[in-house]
Amino acid sequence: MKTSEQLKEDIVFDAVLRGCRLTFHSTWGLFSPRCIDDGSSLLLEHIDVKDGQDTLDLGCGYGAIGVAIAKACPSGKVQMVDTNFVAVDFANKNADANGLTNSKAYLSNAFSAVGNVLFDTIVANLPAKVGKELLYIILSDAKDRLRPGGQLVVVTISGLREFIKWNFKASFGNYDKVKQGREHTVARAVKESS
Repeated sequence: MKTSEQLKEDIVFDAVLRGCRLTFHSTWGLFSPRCIDDGSSLLLEHIDVKDGQDTLDLGCGYGAIGVAIAKACPSGKVQMVDTNFVAVDFANKNADANGLTNSKAYLSNAFSAVGNVLFDTIVANLPAKVGKELLYIILSDAKDRLRPGGQLVVVTISGLREFIKWNFKASFGNYDKVKQGREHTVARAVKESS
């Protein structure tokens, strides 16, 4: 058994995401602290983000998705937000550890800290335990934060697939099941051009 002092040290691991070898620092209490979770991996395998675009990683945790996109798309800008200040600190630490200057994490309740910025892509690994009411609010608000033609891409446990489908169709008028895995589903909605 590790001592309490050893447990306070950063958890450090490497991962290859979107073709890039990355180093991550994490800590106990954050989601999936020792490795990239299966949902985030599935999302990163199937998302289409173009270099030079603006991306928001909503509920970024320690930054696995946002850091991977920022590394793979060095001409783009990636903002990461989370309600947990420890997660935000680690997301910024991970951006720095991987030599990224095109990404930054902010403490934010959903979109509160991003101002009036519009994005080409909003991406999220949505936790089921936050409740359907909060998920509904976030999914509805996401449309207003996208440029025309912009995309919202989420991964959820597959049990939420129908809920996400209904919300995407209600908010965006469209829904694309990008990939359904054993436990997770990646879904995409596009904001129609005006």
